[in-house]
Amino acid sequence: MPMDEPQTTTFATTDGDAFEQFFTSAYGSMRIHHEDRPRLRYRGVHAGLFTLDSIEWSARLNIEVEPLNKIIVSRVTTARIQIAYGQDDWRFTAGDLCLAPYPERPYLNNLRPGELRNCILDPDMVTRVAATAPGRRPQRLRFTTCAPVTSAAAAQWWATRGYIADLLDDPQPGASPLMLANAGHLLAAATLTTFPNNALTDPTSEDSQDAHPASLRRATAFIDENAHRPISPADIAAAARITIRAVQLAFRRHLDTTPTEYLRRVRLHHAHRELLAADPGTGVTVGAVATRWGFANHSRFSAEYRATYGVLPSHTLRR
Repeated sequence: MPMDEPQTTTFATTDGDAFEQFFTSAYGSMRIHHEDRPRLRYRGVHAGLFTLDSIEWSARLNIEVEPLNKIIVSRVTTARIQIAYGQDDWRFTAGDLCLAPYPERPYLNNLRPGELRNCILDPDMVTRVAATAPGRRPQRLRFTTCAPVTSAAAAQWWATRGYIADLLDDPQPGASPLMLANAGHLLAAATLTTFPNNALTDPTSEDSQDAHPASLRRATAFIDENAHRPISPADIAAAARITIRAVQLAFRRHLDTTPTEYLRRVRLHHAHRELLAADPGTGVTVGAVATRWGFANHSRFSAEYRATYGVLPSHTLRR
């Protein structure tokens, strides 16, 4: 479940034992071989099912990584890193984006001094975002390489991380659980489209047959009844009893939209109704309503609200 508030951790040390202990607590079991007295600086923001962090170290590190049960996406800031698993060997330098692709297997990591910025994702959350319908063509989510599919996909992933990092660092009152869950789902979806895996394929003929109006009615009814909850595309597909690819096809075929965009419109409608019913004398604010319904960027919320209802949300609240 998402946390009520993100939790920030900072850490710094030059003690070798403390260095290894902290790596293990932050990422999972590993053995670190390093020079004497390496300097480590760390800052991380934990938001339930995902963590964004940055880590800087001063010595060359050779790390024997045990199975982590985490999906870790890293952007190399100033370091050079090498990831080795069996016969596979990947090397990355400053500006590169990479993935630790085998969360259930051990691997070797060689790092030159520098900095990484990481995104740590819960594998179960990523699996739910990628999931097909229960009982049909089950398959285990598996990433197949450390490198992004294209440089454009890597740039889009980094932009997504930056947007969410800004959200978590916003000094305004904390993000709602709904907003944090949406952020986690967005990072998971970005990771699935950035790194090759066995989950995202084109709709099959079976998916096409399942994308009929009855499936769409089940999907829209689920969204309408659960818009206040942190639901994912996988949840919508499960409620409709079809695969995530089939539900996407049904929304595109019959409504010319996507499940995510339909959910966004439903949440905007609920925010509109809440603003209409609110008494401005009780301290209700547009920002609080937007946050409660999962709209992290208040200026974008205002623009979308005005495009839909013809007035700014502040006008609705003051009417």
